[in-house]
Amino acid sequence: MNKLNVSDIIRELDEKLPNFSDGRVDYTKSDYAPVISVFVKYGDEILLLKRSETVRHYKSFWNVVGGYLDEIRPMRLKVLEEVEEELNITESQIASIKFGEPFEFKDKKINKTWFVHPVLVVLKEKVNIKLDWEHIEYKWIKIDQLSKYKTIPNLKMSLENLI
Repeated sequence: MNKLNVSDIIRELDEKLPNFSDGRVDYTKSDYAPVISVFVKYGDEILLLKRSETVRHYKSFWNVVGGYLDEIRPMRLKVLEEVEEELNITESQIASIKFGEPFEFKDKKINKTWFVHPVLVVLKEKVNIKLDWEHIEYKWIKIDQLSKYKTIPNLKMSLENLI
């Protein structure tokens, strides 16, 4: 599937998988899912988010803003939606958005393959973070400190695709 673009992947999976009432693809029981991993950066620090116990995968692991690509729409809009939903950051607070090279990652522990689209959002200034239900804690860290945290399995790969 990785030779297709994300719109083709979503269309293909939409034909095979159930949908939510609003029309988005429901990846709950799928062993394959396209997602975004959004690194929020200010200065020489990135924002890490500790996942809550109420999320489906990687409970209590450190991650960045993430979301399923469950409908066909511009990637930039999805990024803006996720950072506002998860952190209360608006487009006016963002200096730039950079898209990395997508890659597949198979997590054998949960039997799921992620089609990951890494994204870097650079902030104009350090903002007040307001977490939603998906996360219980956040930390601003230097990039070289990432290995000190128990992160989701593909986080380092996502970051390497951006820097």
